[in-house]
Amino acid sequence: MTNRALPLHGIRVLDLGRIYQGPWCGLMLALAGAEVIKVEEPNGEPARAGRTGSTVPLAMLNSNKRAITLNLKDDRGRELFLQLVRTADVVVENFGPGTMERLGLGADVLLEANPRLVYGAATGYGVEGPDRDLLAMDITIQAHGGIMSVTGFPENPPVKAGVAFVDFHGGTTLYAGVLTALYERERTGLGRVVDVAMIDTIYPTLTSNLTGYYSTGKAQRAGNGHGGAPLVPYNVYPCADEGYVAIIVVNGVQWQSLCQVMGAPELVDDERFASNGRRYRNLEELDRIVGDWTRSTARDDVVASLRAARVPSAAVRGVDEMVEDRHLHERGAIQRMEHPSVGNVVVPHSPLRFRDTPLAPLTASKDLGASNREVFGEWLGLEADEITELEADGVI
Repeated sequence: MTNRALPLHGIRVLDLGRIYQGPWCGLMLALAGAEVIKVEEPNGEPARAGRTGSTVPLAMLNSNKRAITLNLKDDRGRELFLQLVRTADVVVENFGPGTMERLGLGADVLLEANPRLVYGAATGYGVEGPDRDLLAMDITIQAHGGIMSVTGFPENPPVKAGVAFVDFHGGTTLYAGVLTALYERERTGLGRVVDVAMIDTIYPTLTSNLTGYYSTGKAQRAGNGHGGAPLVPYNVYPCADEGYVAIIVVNGVQWQSLCQVMGAPELVDDERFASNGRRYRNLEELDRIVGDWTRSTARDDVVASLRAARVPSAAVRGVDEMVEDRHLHERGAIQRMEHPSVGNVVVPHSPLRFRDTPLAPLTASKDLGASNREVFGEWLGLEADEITELEADGVI
């Protein structure tokens, strides 16, 4: 390892992100080496839940950022923000469409102040189109985007995914857009606006389900089965210790291996299961056979035997197991820290790895406005008494 600097070293980011989507983009920028300043209103962003310290969600997504407060509804606050923008490379925000314009700080104003600025904005439905002003949260995008219609079992009502994947998918896409614009700036010297709409990121995730839609005219909830093509076995099966295991067979070799592991080699030549198509036509009987086998064995033993035979499988693990996952901890993908506000907590690092550069050391998310004096002093040259006056007047 040659210990090269992280790729975004020297890039300055003003992160106005709230809750998950914007802050996740800002975190990825920070862990790629950028200097990221989290900008919040004086009462704090919603994820703080009215606290001056932190909450678990805020601690998870705001490591390695400095934190300032700034009242963008105040004339002096807007002027201070414009001064910060003139020294920044990137602004990231995920307000509703038109919010920054109503504040007098829209993209055109900021790019006039700093033509090299990359302005990354994430919204639910975009800044154009008939749905642009609809309120958007992760669950409403899942509903509107068709995700919930294909999630769950066909005999039950639709359900959302158990995690807020839309927010994080949107944040990752925003990161990609910002980096693309920074790359262009290196060649042209000009910044630009990057717009990301959460709804735009959803359609490609329906690819498997669209296979079924275009072949049968409808896409249905398939429970734990494949969302499109009839690939079997493809299910979650109960085990002897009340655990569960996910099993999928992609090809004939894996089917033969599964039969051997189950102690039922005769199934390989059974006409009912001789091909994927025949297995699909006899799916109920196939799932019964596989389920009978898994029910006779503990979860981890089932997984160990299948992995040894190179059959794709995994235990259905709980959040508690993920928090303590040895693989992720040894890779540094998740790391335990003693956070000054929320205590002992396991937080994520960036999923990006840059060879020849070690992972950036994680620092805990900061209290509300904890970096006011250093940022306004270092970036703008304000004196201590000026900052004190701004605090007293509610500007920061």
